[in-house]
Amino acid sequence: MCGECGKDSATGEVRCEPGSPLLPRRLSPAAHAALGLIWVYRHTLSLFMGRGCRYAPTCSDYTSEAIRRFGFWGGGWLGLSRILRCNPLGASGYDPVPEALNPSARWYLPWRYGRWSGKHIT
Repeated sequence: MCGECGKDSATGEVRCEPGSPLLPRRLSPAAHAALGLIWVYRHTLSLFMGRGCRYAPTCSDYTSEAIRRFGFWGGGWLGLSRILRCNPLGASGYDPVPEALNPSARWYLPWRYGRWSGKHIT
């Protein structure tokens, strides 16, 4: 059992199906490198810049979770869009990582992965 699988409400069985968002994702070397850079940022530059973030979870938490959930390419674009939204003119509030990527997103249309405005935040 992987520890992050869901229980079937009808039978009570624990189900781990391939491709399920609940399964741990095998990360690429690029994803490991990006997570390493986020770790370095959290333990160095973040200490000097202050701990105030407009969003919950913080941008570094959001980006690392997005990379773990969607891989380096999709999660990286989600994280970049979140970091660029984090400005004085942007929105603020609770903004979790989406459950699924935008269905119109393709590797050759990377800007469709991100949420570039704060309109989805209530």
